[in-house]
Amino acid sequence: MPFRDIVGHRVLLPVFSRAVANDSLPPSLILAGIDGVGKRTIAMSAAQAMNCTSPLSAARKIPVEASVSESSAGQEIDACGKCQACRRIADGVYPDVHMVSPGEGDVIRIEQVRAVIEQVGYRPFEGRRRVVIIDSADQMVPPAQNALLKTLEEPPPSCQLFLVTSRPDMLLDTVRSRCPQLRFGPLSVEAIVRLLMVVSGFDEHAARAAAVSAGGSLRRAQQTGAGDFVAAREAAVELLETVSKGPDSRARLASAKILFARSGSRRTAGVERRELRFRLDALASLIRDMEVVASRASEPLANADLEKCLRRLAADFGRGRGIRAFSIVDRAMEAVASNASPKVVADWIVCNL
Repeated sequence: MPFRDIVGHRVLLPVFSRAVANDSLPPSLILAGIDGVGKRTIAMSAAQAMNCTSPLSAARKIPVEASVSESSAGQEIDACGKCQACRRIADGVYPDVHMVSPGEGDVIRIEQVRAVIEQVGYRPFEGRRRVVIIDSADQMVPPAQNALLKTLEEPPPSCQLFLVTSRPDMLLDTVRSRCPQLRFGPLSVEAIVRLLMVVSGFDEHAARAAAVSAGGSLRRAQQTGAGDFVAAREAAVELLETVSKGPDSRARLASAKILFARSGSRRTAGVERRELRFRLDALASLIRDMEVVASRASEPLANADLEKCLRRLAADFGRGRGIRAFSIVDRAMEAVASNASPKVVADWIVCNL
């Protein structure tokens, strides 16, 4: 997708494309921000702009070769989106663009990183630059992150690395110190509404309802519309109501199963981690809204349709308990991202909330 077709990030995109045009983009870059705001999409757009055979001036929408401002410092560049290189990059079959994603166990292993390192040591096979996009980079196991350090320290001259993450703090300090970080803010409600209507086929009412509760994340809005987030939120409400009733440890441990989808099918640990992370996201959203209600702040509620329930729960979670609960959920998310047992994490949460 060319830069010009991306919705949102209107301040960030011109800076990003100008850096691509001037070849001033840091060779190793962390793209950080909440899930579902377009970080990976923008990394793919940059890969297209770097290797497009008919690039355009982003400002003038004309071929760069014909642009009178081609040599100016403020030159912006954009991919045409139509040439063979652009189409193959979008389809994931371009030899000089490599995507690394979590595999078995929902982690990125050292073998995956080593395979990419071997590839980037060579000159581009077909394009102008080799581009490596490590998606969910925070899910690299520590040995994989350590294996990447030398390449981050001394990247080949024709290589560009993007580390895409919603949890940059989960990366090793040695990785973060070698990569400048570019932070992506949440998408506006209007931007999400537009994307849901155009891309996902939502009607305006459904799109707006999903966007309001999405916290700036397109992915979460899509899941909300699909019903997945509704189920996760219902589970989170049930859990909060259960633990708010008292300190009965046996009842709390029994309630841990609420954090997993009610399904009789066999699930791998990786699937359980994804389910748990989704429910933890819903739990964090509810606890945040409880604190907004308790403090009488003017911030809008992400779960405005549950305001009565939130007020009732906020009364039970008063005297700083809500803030502690938010911290507990955050630590649980870090544990899940660090490959901890989903059942152990769920049991720990219900005993500490």
